[in-house]
Amino acid sequence: MKSLPDVGDLVVVTIKEIKNYGAIVTLDEYENVTGFIHITEVATGWIKHIKDYLKENQKTVCKVLDVDKSRRHVDLSLKRVNEHQRREKIEEWKNEEKAFKLLEIVANNLGISKEDAMKEFGDRLIENYGTLYDAFFDAASNDEFMSSDNSKWRSVFVRIARENIVIPKVEISGYLELYSLSSNGIENIKKVLENEESEDVTISYAGAPKYRIVVTESNYKVAEEVLKNKLNEISEKSKKNNVSYDFEREE
Repeated sequence: MKSLPDVGDLVVVTIKEIKNYGAIVTLDEYENVTGFIHITEVATGWIKHIKDYLKENQKTVCKVLDVDKSRRHVDLSLKRVNEHQRREKIEEWKNEEKAFKLLEIVANNLGISKEDAMKEFGDRLIENYGTLYDAFFDAASNDEFMSSDNSKWRSVFVRIARENIVIPKVEISGYLELYSLSSNGIENIKKVLENEESEDVTISYAGAPKYRIVVTESNYKVAEEVLKNKLNEISEKSKKNNVSYDFEREE
């Protein structure tokens, strides 16, 4: 991890002291780093009372304007951060806070300290993924996570990730149109749909001759691939069972 932010970075800060000309803050993501928000960087326009905008112990997001490495001090701007950036940064910070708590659990399970866990694999994961949370997220959702590393920490890390990280799901859907003019048409359609449902694929009756198919996956790319393969299977089985087949995507 960086010991100091760079100019232009967004940082989470805690307001420690408010003065007439600005606010003194600490940076939550960095050890022993202080910052200052000049009153002209608090909000656009003229500010009569700075305490109308800032409260002590308040957490907020600022943009780094200047970094004094020798003093471990940064100049900051509050007004140059929009609401979308603020929400996104706060979410990122909360996720990283959660990730470091999970790392402690991993370390405890391995019988080592959090510091040793960082040295053994934490720093490497942050270097590879950008954040520790992104490493936990990948471990929870990707069977190939760090597959080349057979160290004991990997299996524990994956288990803790899957117990604690909720993977968001996406859905894509459409309508199958299946019909047959043969005397045993209903049985033929049943054969086409037989064994086509799974944990991630559901097929429900939507009124003859339509059936709704829904694919639920971790991301759209995977969902599209699953749907494509499933439709190919159904199309081939329809031909073998003398069933007319069509598909319409649901937007």
